[in-house]
Amino acid sequence: MPSSGDTADRRPHVVLIPSAGMGHLVPFGRLAVALSSGHGCDVSLVTVLPTVSTAESKHLEALFDAFPAVRRLDSQLAPFDESEFPGADPFFLRFEAMRRSAPLLGPLLTGAGSSALVTDIALTSVVIPVANELRLPCHILFTASAAMLSLCAYFPTYLDAHAGSGVGDVDIPGVYRIPKASIPQALHDPNHLFTRQFVANGRSLTNAAGILVNTFEALEPEAVAALRQGTVASGFPPVFAVGPLLPASSPGVNQANDPANYMDWLDAQPARSVVYVSFGSRKAVSGEQLRELAAGLEASGYRFLWVVKSTVVDRDDAAELSDLLGEGFLERLEKRGLVTKAWVEQEEVLKHEAVGLFVSHCGWNSVTEAAASGVPVLALPRFGDQRVNSGVVARAGLGVWVDSWSWEGEEGVVTGGEMSEKVKAMMGDEAMRRKPASLAEAAATAVADGGSSRRCLAEFARLC
Repeated sequence: MPSSGDTADRRPHVVLIPSAGMGHLVPFGRLAVALSSGHGCDVSLVTVLPTVSTAESKHLEALFDAFPAVRRLDSQLAPFDESEFPGADPFFLRFEAMRRSAPLLGPLLTGAGSSALVTDIALTSVVIPVANELRLPCHILFTASAAMLSLCAYFPTYLDAHAGSGVGDVDIPGVYRIPKASIPQALHDPNHLFTRQFVANGRSLTNAAGILVNTFEALEPEAVAALRQGTVASGFPPVFAVGPLLPASSPGVNQANDPANYMDWLDAQPARSVVYVSFGSRKAVSGEQLRELAAGLEASGYRFLWVVKSTVVDRDDAAELSDLLGEGFLERLEKRGLVTKAWVEQEEVLKHEAVGLFVSHCGWNSVTEAAASGVPVLALPRFGDQRVNSGVVARAGLGVWVDSWSWEGEEGVVTGGEMSEKVKAMMGDEAMRRKPASLAEAAATAVADGGSSRRCLAEFARLC
């Protein structure tokens, strides 16, 4: 270690502590590369193995192989009896296991010689006390929207004011109303494991040194402004809008292996002719809904690239596509559609000139990548923060959300007829592309030299 006289010349060492799931891990990896390669920081990324999903382990391997400057810090989990929460989502269980293991981080961080921490929102309330003991500033990387951050920050206050009356519409000061139907399903149950985590983390946000959020001002002007001004919660720490966090530009981390040959297939399609359909890595779509989507894509008449996921954890996904999508679908649509269960580099797909529409669950990484690429979004949220994010999509003019469409836990499905009608309307409307194209320009400006997001990340790096 350098002596105290060398402190001024020492590069800050930022330790990043993500939680589980690709929606959390991907932006942490992008932040690690950005800080390491563009902002003069030494960076370490804490990993817990085995990961919940295969996609996570492959992503980590590719990241460390492609960017050796990003150091790996392996962390252990304390013993944890998952039977305490029967039937719980495996990713929520990993959040809880990591939360209970937070005291084990102390010796790891001391040995790493870190100067600042950045942890995930899912771990906020347990990592901040560890950081305080070590006298390290602890920032939060919020991997969802600024609108969702404002809900997280305000929700404990809302619960305190409405004790015992259940969750209804939530009017967030300075932002806007989040309707009851858009509140993540778990938060309607005060005893749900995720609710307990969410509320504890929300109450702890004011104790953070700062909060980085993967958004940019043109996409969410109201929420970013309200958070910065302290309107949402008093005593709120500095907010750094650093998005859209850009993919690490390396074939290794981008997993250039293309078993489905989807890029070759896209290269053969006319400009703006393909509907890209994907619902992320985090949740399964029911068999009934998959078959309705298949019927809708077939009836639309448009070319499509569809990434199908039928289980929560990818390691468990052994179903055949022909069984999931209905008899004869793959044969009938072979000439104008490509369907795969393989991992797809989404940002690469969205940047391709053949893609004209993105049918998305509206996980936040998907929204930011669509905005950066200027691709209109047809929102079909399934669970969690995805209705809040779909509201951002509609409000920003990035796409269309039919808020009466059902999601997980509600009766009914979005029918093939409804899907076909919306796909045809959006693919046939040239004016629909103008606002997404404008947002893509704003995103590029934000992350370029002198842009708002680039300045925010530089300011954060100086604080480390």
